[in-house]
Amino acid sequence: MTTIHINIAAFLPAQAQQRPDQLAVVMQAGKQPRHRYIYTKRGGYEALSFAELDSYSNALAWGLVGYGIAPGQRVLLMVPAGLPLIALTFALFKIGAAPILIDPAMGRQNLAQCIGECQPEAMIGVPRAHLLRALAPAAFRRCRRYVVAGRNLLGAASLDTLEATGRTVAAAFPTANVAADDLAAIVFTTGSTGVPKGVLYEYGMFQAQCAVLRDHFQIQPGEIEMPAFPLFALFNVAMGVTSAIPPIDPTRPASCNPAEVIAFIEDVQVTSTFGSPAIWDKVTRYAQAAGLGLPSLRRVLMAGAPVPQAIHQRFLDLLSPEANTYTPYGATEALPVASISGREVLHAHAERADPTAGTCVGRAVPGVDLRVIAIIDAPIAQWDDALELPINQVGEIVVAGAMVTKTYLARPEATKLAKIQDGARTWHRMGDLGYLDDNGRLWFYGRKTHRVITAAGTLYTEPVELVFNQHPAVARSALVGIGSTGSATPMIVIEPAAGRMPQSRAARAAFVAELRDLGARHAVTARLTTFLFHPSFPVDIRHNAKIFREKLAVWAAKQNKQSLL
Repeated sequence: MTTIHINIAAFLPAQAQQRPDQLAVVMQAGKQPRHRYIYTKRGGYEALSFAELDSYSNALAWGLVGYGIAPGQRVLLMVPAGLPLIALTFALFKIGAAPILIDPAMGRQNLAQCIGECQPEAMIGVPRAHLLRALAPAAFRRCRRYVVAGRNLLGAASLDTLEATGRTVAAAFPTANVAADDLAAIVFTTGSTGVPKGVLYEYGMFQAQCAVLRDHFQIQPGEIEMPAFPLFALFNVAMGVTSAIPPIDPTRPASCNPAEVIAFIEDVQVTSTFGSPAIWDKVTRYAQAAGLGLPSLRRVLMAGAPVPQAIHQRFLDLLSPEANTYTPYGATEALPVASISGREVLHAHAERADPTAGTCVGRAVPGVDLRVIAIIDAPIAQWDDALELPINQVGEIVVAGAMVTKTYLARPEATKLAKIQDGARTWHRMGDLGYLDDNGRLWFYGRKTHRVITAAGTLYTEPVELVFNQHPAVARSALVGIGSTGSATPMIVIEPAAGRMPQSRAARAAFVAELRDLGARHAVTARLTTFLFHPSFPVDIRHNAKIFREKLAVWAAKQNKQSLL
């Protein structure tokens, strides 16, 4: 029988006992590797076994406690993916302190606001991160302890010194006893619809997530997983899976070098991976053009934005016959809530053979109650079964379950808009629109805030954009509305594929004519006639895949105004 640990930190010493010599983390070595160095065909990597990772985490925990980090404290973590982020996070969980996990590339103003809302009592970060203390001192008004990870020129405590002090304690660090509803961490959303929001994660939620990911995707101890989304490495530790930290900048995943990513997968023999479709679009195109395969991969999870069918198909052509792709659907506030395999996606869309059907994201995972309710922009205080819509009717997606978070940090109005109370449980309003088909599958229709309400009716982003994305010269498209809600003018912004931006008035006119012809084939898009061309869509930092349609709408309004002058 599998032991259930409420504190996710307890999984690390358990894995260290069960598989002490198995590698827990493998990553590219820096100029001065601090941990074990292993050699491969391509060179060498820095690595830690589960026993070594547990020892490292214990040393950090003892050192941090000696410095004054206490249970219940909020600790801002701003260190790169890999080591020491994984060890530090587990050290804080062992202590019972709550790490604040934030995207450093969200912009200085957003960072200052988000950190200020968290009110951290301590900070652990690389030297550059500590510059925020001078740039936004108000955000650190409650912070009393600072730790520098790396070269210390700031007069703060050194992480290396704290680790060395901690290693003088021979005993293993005693993992804190916590309740399922105690605060475990604060994790921020991508901010695709505004300033990122802090999501309060409880220990029981992490445990539920880990169980669903392990059981639903049949992840086995001993696998080698490449977490292109860094926080997924925390689940790997709990599942006894090796984390192979890829050569990808987590703040700019779409800028990855596909040749390096493929070489890393082959060299380390990665069996599973989780990442943004922006990464896999580049990787699969490169592999296909180079005639390469990815035979070691058994499982590819893609999330962060709707995954085009073409990426599934290219991947399936590169993988072994028994391998598959998957698109777990969810959000920072609730993940995963539904899932579907690549083969099922292709089959579902072949059945409908209509791009305006939306994107199929599968069935609810075990333990999740998934419904579609009427589209309401106002808060819904209490659950009522009358809110639920019949199948094949578009509405807002709502979910409940053990991994569904209950509240945002310091955003009471956002919490009111996103949460519905139902006795002892909480429904989360995903902010996404969609419908359930006759087979219980969920079809995604776009964000609720991105729908365009015109005098002639409502347009939804996903079915509209899928029509125009069929054009071979279109990299992606975005539906935006100009003007007031209820009488907005819909426009389609096109990001052309590389080298396909029209350079003359005649070329632009020909491109638009082809797009209008595509739109005319479907009732939903037949009346869309205004097209704008944008060189590169603004996208979120975390996935480089979620389109910032609000920014595009402002840009489109300016373009439209200039054309009228």
